[in-house]
Amino acid sequence: MISNTPSHRACPPRRAGACLRPRALALLLLALLPGVPAVAATLDAFVSVLPLATFVERVGGERVSVHSLVQPGHSPHTYEPTPRQITALANADLYFRVGMPFEDAWMKRIAAANPDMPIVDLRDGLRLRPQAAHRHADAHEHEHAQDDGHDQAPEHDGEAMDAHVWTSPRLVRQMLMTIREQLSALDPAGAEAYAANQAAFDAELAALDAELTRKLAGLERRGFLVYHPAWGYFADAYSLVQIPIEYQGKEPGARRLTALIEQAQASGARVILVQPQFDQRAAQQVAKAIDGRVEPVDPLATDYAGALHRLADILVGAYGDTDGAAGQAETR
Repeated sequence: MISNTPSHRACPPRRAGACLRPRALALLLLALLPGVPAVAATLDAFVSVLPLATFVERVGGERVSVHSLVQPGHSPHTYEPTPRQITALANADLYFRVGMPFEDAWMKRIAAANPDMPIVDLRDGLRLRPQAAHRHADAHEHEHAQDDGHDQAPEHDGEAMDAHVWTSPRLVRQMLMTIREQLSALDPAGAEAYAANQAAFDAELAALDAELTRKLAGLERRGFLVYHPAWGYFADAYSLVQIPIEYQGKEPGARRLTALIEQAQASGARVILVQPQFDQRAAQQVAKAIDGRVEPVDPLATDYAGALHRLADILVGAYGDTDGAAGQAETR
């Protein structure tokens, strides 16, 4: 469980009135006056990465204006908020984080820009996993064992935890409850709308999860190669194993590349997943050695369901019913 530090502040649902920021409180009072029309956007919320913006928008609807710090094409590992974004944060009502690397470096400054703004960590209450790791060929590199998904802190015995929690629809469904509670705490007048929006989106995620479970159940191989290990929670949800090329933000050395190629050849791997925010040269080198191919899939895409469907279709096309996968890909 994440500790309740100054960088993690949330409004207790039962004490919502005490947490209302002046703008939200004024809008609430206006909404209670007879003859005053409802206000469309009562809250101004920031998130760290684009998928979270999708989730908050779906729960918040027209009552919430949502902004993502990390913009399309940028890496959340090295991102630096712009002066304009810091200025906008000074007037925001709420910030949702998931512990991306840039947040660790910027959280004190984000909090200082708006000391009264609740900062809500959407990892709270989730079953976290260590950042993907496995045995390395280089003698100076260490082996890190993956856990079985039990509750963990963002760092466990000095080991960084995987922040890509949104790649599992099952975890997103839990995150939606936190989002709804926090929006309702700041905007009690919108609680009914937030609950309805959450329920509708939750049903969509349940259907997405069921479809992915069915689609991935018959894969002949359960391991898949990735350049950057962003798909660990997706892999855990569907009994898969991601095999990363990059480790802790570092390019693999010659011995590491040799070991990866041997591992890929032994496992029959034919595709390597990459995301557009990272250098793909090492992935291309491995793909050429195994006579495979590189496939781009973006875990930071705003089309959340589309990205997960694409990943599943790639895996099914490589390791499952190729005719069925081709047909599914043509219809998307």
